[in-house]
Amino acid sequence: MGRVDPQAPLWRSIAVFRSASLAYAAYLLVIREANYSHWAWAWVVLAGMAGWTIVTTVAYAHPARRTWFVLAADLAVTAGALLSTAALQYPRSLALATMPVTATWVAGPVLAWAVAWGVRAGAAAAVILGACDISLRHQSLAGTYRSTALDGAVVLLLAGIVVGYMSALATRAERALQRATELEAASRERERLARHIHDSVLQVLALVQRRGAEVGGEAAEIGRLAGEQEAALRSLIASDAVPTPPSGESDLRALLAAESSPLVSVVTPAEPVLLTDAAAGETAAAVRAALDNVRRHCGHRARAWVLVDDEGTGVSITIRDDGPGIPPGRIEDAAAEGRLGVSQAICGRIRDLGGSARVTSIPGAGTEVRLRVPRGGKPGLDAEAV
Repeated sequence: MGRVDPQAPLWRSIAVFRSASLAYAAYLLVIREANYSHWAWAWVVLAGMAGWTIVTTVAYAHPARRTWFVLAADLAVTAGALLSTAALQYPRSLALATMPVTATWVAGPVLAWAVAWGVRAGAAAAVILGACDISLRHQSLAGTYRSTALDGAVVLLLAGIVVGYMSALATRAERALQRATELEAASRERERLARHIHDSVLQVLALVQRRGAEVGGEAAEIGRLAGEQEAALRSLIASDAVPTPPSGESDLRALLAAESSPLVSVVTPAEPVLLTDAAAGETAAAVRAALDNVRRHCGHRARAWVLVDDEGTGVSITIRDDGPGIPPGRIEDAAAEGRLGVSQAICGRIRDLGGSARVTSIPGAGTEVRLRVPRGGKPGLDAEAV
C-alpha cells in the first residue's frame, strides 16, 4: 500500500479557496466599478488570475510538482497582480484602503508556502505580500499604524502561521500513524512466527529433552542441550514481543528472561515491570548472583525458581531452590572470611537501591532469597539472614 500524502486535503482546500476568492474578486469588480480608473484592465488582470489559479491547482495536485520554482512563481505572480492595483484604482480609493483587485485571492501563496514549508515560510510569504499591500496606500509610517492599512497584512500573517502549524501537525500525525501501522504489522508477523515455532521447533526440542532424559547416557546430555535451546528460544520469542519501555527505564522481565533454562523457571507478570535503568540492571545482577550461588553450592542439577511481583510502589523478587540449604551461621562466616557473594553481590546491591534483602534457609529444605526494590529509591530494611 502506497504512502498517504497527509497534506493532500490542505492542497485541495487551497485550490477551493483560490477559486472561491477569484469569484469574490469578480463580484467586487462588478459592484465597485467607481473605484477603478481603468476598470477594463482590471478584468484583464482578473483573467490572468483565473489562468494562474488553474495552473496552481494542477501543479499543487501532485507532490512532485510542488517545487520551489512553482511556489516562488506563485508568490511573484500574486505580488504582481496585487501591485497592479496601483495602476487600476483611483488614488483616493487606494488611500481609503479599498480592497485591491486581487481581494482575498492574495492569500493563496501564503497558504501554499505554509503547507509546503511550515510556519516560518508561511509567515515570510505573508510579510512580503503584506508589505506590497501596505505600499499601495502611500501613507507615512505613523499614518499606517493608525489606519486600517495593516489589517490585511496582519490577517495574512496569522493565516500563514496557523496553516503552517496545521500542516506540520498533520505531517507528524501521519508519521505517527504510519509508525503505529508498521509496528502492528511487525507484531502480527512476530505472533505468526511464534505460533509456527511453537508448533514445530519448540515441540521437537521438548520431545528431544524428554526422550533424552528417559534414555540416559549420552542421550541425556543431548536432551539437556535441547532443553537449554528450547528455553533460550522461548526467551527470545517473549523478549521480541515486549514493547519498548520509556526512555530511562528498563523492563525487568526482559533482563531476567535470559536466566530461564530447564533448571531455572522465571515467572513474571504479563505487564512490563519498569524500573530505572540503573535499578533494573542492579536488581538483575543481584538475581544472577543468587542463581550463581545455587549452581555453585547446590550442584548443576539443582532447580531454582524466580518469581517477580510488581507491587506498584516497588518490585518484589523471590529466588527459591531445592538445594540442601545453608547451615546456620554460614553466611556470617563467609563474610568474615572475605567471601561476600551474599552480603555484597546480592544484599549490598539491593541495599544501595534503598531496598531490602532477606535470605531464609532451612537445612535440607532449600534456600529462599527475597528482594524488594522500591520505586523512587525509598529507604528499605537492612539485609538479614534467617
